Amino acid sequence: MDEERKKIVEQTQKEEAEQQRLKMQEKDKQLEIMRKQIDDLKRKAEQGSMQIQGEVQEDDLKELLSTTFVMDEISDVATGAKGADLVQRVNARVGNHTGTIIWESKNTKAFSEGWISKLKSDQGLVKADIAILVSQSLPEDIQGFGLKNGVWVVSYAHIIPLVSAL
Repeated sequence: MDEERKKIVEQTQKEEAEQQRLKMQEKDKQLEIMRKQIDDLKRKAEQGSMQIQGEVQEDDLKELLSTTFVMDEISDVATGAKGADLVQRVNARVGNHTGTIIWESKNTKAFSEGWISKLKSDQGLVKADIAILVSQSLPEDIQGFGLKNGVWVVSYAHIIPLVSAL
């Protein structure tokens, strides 16, 4: 009987240990899934934050242009619509339309050459006279502002001097 009891206890302990091992694996798997979900949520929050930062800069740019160039018409390009961020219809003091500037605003840490070709394409769509790319990061060969492949690239601090000269 003792021998049989010992076998039953050992079998029960083995079954219990196996159940515990499976439960631990299940918890580990749940933790792994939760970590992935947390990482995905963090990434999405950062993307949303970057998008919001970009929209804030765009709104600030529109406000800056509207208050500095009161005779001009500054309009948004609808979010998701093809084209630049803003269109500025430059008007003379007597109200005559003298030209069009399109604006693209970027608030990123690294400059992308692809922005130039996209803005050139957008310039053709609206038949703008001037295309200006405002960016927190500039190409290595530009400090403050400069012309790159037919597009003016400017830091935020140099917007008004550049546009006033143009």
